[in-house]
Amino acid sequence: MSRAVEIARGWIGTPYLHQCSMRGAGCDCLGLLRGIWREMLGPEPEAVPAYSRDWSEPEGEERLWAAALKHLVAKPLDREAAGDILLFRMREGAVAKHLGLQAGTGQEASFIHAYSGHGVVESALTPPWERRIVARFAFPERT
Repeated sequence: MSRAVEIARGWIGTPYLHQCSMRGAGCDCLGLLRGIWREMLGPEPEAVPAYSRDWSEPEGEERLWAAALKHLVAKPLDREAAGDILLFRMREGAVAKHLGLQAGTGQEASFIHAYSGHGVVESALTPPWERRIVARFAFPERT
């Protein structure tokens, strides 16, 4: 099991709380990944500015994707591995604004994410979720 998956599973059950990143207390999908980063790599690479739930959808700016390209290692979509960071576009034509961490692969494909109304959960990576993946990343080796 990857270190990132091990850490993420420790966050399961954390309540959903927009813009937060504290295991057991609350986080959103970005906050979950920020917490994993801190445990694996140390301090976050930059302060996260305040953000709305729509993630710049009215402006059509791919802010989350741009930040991922700046701090993470881009991977081909077809090379899945446990510990990959997944970026999802929830609706056709909308900005990509949901993140998760791939936990299982192959027949047991799953991902861990903070989901409004559910908190941090591990979900099956079913075809409806797979279709929404627009980018795949890995954590850097070092910062």
